Amino acid sequence: MGPFDLTGRVAIVTGSSRGIGRATAELFGSLGAKVVVSSRSTEACEPVAEAIRAAGGEAHVVACNISRRHEVEALVAGTRDRFGPADILVCNAAVNPYYGPMAGISDEAFDKIMGSNVRSNLWLCNLAIPEMAARGGGSVVIVSSIAGLRGSEVIGAYGISKAADFALARNLALEWGPHGVRVNCIAPGLVKTDFAKALWDDEAALARRNAGTPLRRIGEPHEIAPVAAFLASQAASFITGQVIVADGGVTIA
Repeated sequence: MGPFDLTGRVAIVTGSSRGIGRATAELFGSLGAKVVVSSRSTEACEPVAEAIRAAGGEAHVVACNISRRHEVEALVAGTRDRFGPADILVCNAAVNPYYGPMAGISDEAFDKIMGSNVRSNLWLCNLAIPEMAARGGGSVVIVSSIAGLRGSEVIGAYGISKAADFALARNLALEWGPHGVRVNCIAPGLVKTDFAKALWDDEAALARRNAGTPLRRIGEPHEIAPVAAFLASQAASFITGQVIVADGGVTIA
């Protein structure tokens, strides 16, 4: 068994019906994990679970709107009932209902962003991590964003939530490290997903972004999934509380 092998590990991946979450769930399945595929819609998740099973893996679907605590509790309980307690938790689901300057954001939109992108991750961690600790360890991966490292004229509140995820990971890593649980963040740059379509669908804006990125292109979901797999695996056994940037170099340019 190599350091990247996930055979027998139980993994929850939120927001895994498409994009980075789907790529991560499918990769985990190929590495031997028992994967719980989750998003708001069961119907949207089933093709992902079927793809994992078709490739020889194990997968189960539990629908969950991460903004609702009772559904988050049901996700963790449903995982336990089907496969046993989670060894790996990937907090990937997020929302961004507002695109524009901070001066124009409503209280409702701001609260929705913070609730779904930060509080729900705390809910998930507080439910899953104690069970990991009781069994000697586990790994949490929070999919954050370089929006938490940079200012933005159009996704400022989203960036605030993603910066909060960095702090959440650091604090949980400190609290749970003595119990063998590691907590890390990935900060992707712009990735070609439906979620980020407003940022890459305009040809002129995309050309400007590519010109300012050392690799001269935006990312693809399949390029972020292996970072999550690394952090989830024993290959990253001495890494906790960190933010791994995967952005084609845009933040160093």
